[in-house]
Amino acid sequence: MTSYTEKYRGIHPGRVLEREFKKRSLKQRPFALSIDEHPQTLNAITKGRRGLNTALALKIEEKLGLEEGSLVLLQAFYDIKKEKEGQRSRTPNFKILRKSLFWDTDIESIDWDGQYKAVIRRVLERGNVEEREEISRFYGDGKVTLIAKSINKIATSL
Repeated sequence: MTSYTEKYRGIHPGRVLEREFKKRSLKQRPFALSIDEHPQTLNAITKGRRGLNTALALKIEEKLGLEEGSLVLLQAFYDIKKEKEGQRSRTPNFKILRKSLFWDTDIESIDWDGQYKAVIRRVLERGNVEEREEISRFYGDGKVTLIAKSINKIATSL
């Protein structure tokens, strides 16, 4: 169970189920009916639109021969991941970051997750100490250090 849950940790269990169905050449509708479940429910789970409850997980695990509790654990890990994402602030503290740091764009419209490399690079190159600390707090020291190293590699290769 450890390798299975470690391998798919943080992924919605429905996506893992969908993969299992493809590997075993199983159709969702007949499978759902064989475990006395509505096909629509199983489809919503495999598409990630619905969570997997314990009772249904046990039925699926038994039918597929998976280790008991593996899908429930995957659901728990997925829920934890989603909760952590929700708790993390979506934008850095604008009271610390100067708007002039991002003079070429509207600071309110920046995709902070998608454009993290450019944001970190800009703050490292042009930001003051407080702005650098805020970016480190927002993205984490590991991510900022990684980008800083890539900037140094580019600078030394020129």
